[in-house]
Amino acid sequence: MKVFARKKEEHEGGCCCGNCSAETMVKAEAEKTEGASVKVLGSGCAKCNELEKAAKEALRELNMDETIDHVTDFAKIAAYGVMSTPALVVDGKVVSYGKALRKDEVVKILKKVRG
Repeated sequence: MKVFARKKEEHEGGCCCGNCSAETMVKAEAEKTEGASVKVLGSGCAKCNELEKAAKEALRELNMDETIDHVTDFAKIAAYGVMSTPALVVDGKVVSYGKALRKDEVVKILKKVRG
């Protein structure tokens, strides 16, 4: 008898929580390239909103389009491979995750990514 044996859980979905189907993951993958070229990934918590504000200020300072998508759907966030939010995505590439950046940090990243 195994006292500490865990019951094997089977998920039909494509992610760790089992809430994502193959169809929703394919859709989320396709949506990565749609919309604004700068995205903030996160639930909408204070740190996520702080990152969004810093990104808008940085874009304004660099005279770039200030449109930012704030992605809160877990399936879409998972499609980027991000497990720690907030995350910043520039031109489809995750450039930061797990912390709220300051405006000067976002400016530096944007200059590096976009030249």
